[in-house]
Amino acid sequence: MLDDVRVVLDTDVMVAAFVSPGGASRLWLRAALRRAVRMLVSVPLMLEYEAVLLRPDIMRRARAQPAEVESLLDGVAAAADHVDISFQWRPSLSDPGDEMVLEAAVNGRADAILTFNRRDLAGAARFGIMVETPGMALTRTRIALR
Repeated sequence: MLDDVRVVLDTDVMVAAFVSPGGASRLWLRAALRRAVRMLVSVPLMLEYEAVLLRPDIMRRARAQPAEVESLLDGVAAAADHVDISFQWRPSLSDPGDEMVLEAAVNGRADAILTFNRRDLAGAARFGIMVETPGMALTRTRIALR
């Protein structure tokens, strides 16, 4: 059942979902906001989402205002499963900036991390977590998230 799927969206997927009205990233985010999938977030990951989505270049690309970012993040905070970071696994990845994504996934027992940066998150495999692009995950699950 799809609502049992536990995913962590990497920041690049959140950006893609925010700036592009079509595509797999937007479908996954919409599914998470509807609670059709279980999106996992931690405090550090939410802060990262906020910092990146509020960047002027991202805001320009999305044709958005800061209030819209805050509204989106409020929706994510309300819909997502909040993960306490009980164990840190650092260093596990080649990019220290990705560690908070992995920690949310491991501590939240995620099925998958959705990212466009599969190479840097390859270390998740040792924890039994798939690392896929949003499009790959749609194909694997064979479920329309519309």
